[in-house]
Amino acid sequence: MGVSLFKPRLNSPGILAFLRRSSSAAAPAPVSLRRTANDLRVGETATVCCLKDPEMALKLLEMGCIPGTQVRLAGRAPLGDPLMLVLGDEEYTLSLRVSEAATIQLKA
Repeated sequence: MGVSLFKPRLNSPGILAFLRRSSSAAAPAPVSLRRTANDLRVGETATVCCLKDPEMALKLLEMGCIPGTQVRLAGRAPLGDPLMLVLGDEEYTLSLRVSEAATIQLKA
């Protein structure tokens, strides 16, 4: 006795109706209006406002990323990750992953 495998057709009306209902019912993801260090262009300078992630905040504070500090994006690696940030007037250079830089919120 063979086992029958049911293969749903993605273009069937029932599947398409379900996909339309589920995509329209989903609430849009909240968008942060504040820029992050990840949004900087190379050579652009901004001021640190606050840090999003509490666990990452301690690490960033210890490395000198304190609210009110000037931050300049000095460069990006060829594939975009990590970033090289220069902090403050002391020319302190800091390399961060994109995910870590995304937790640094900047003043407008």
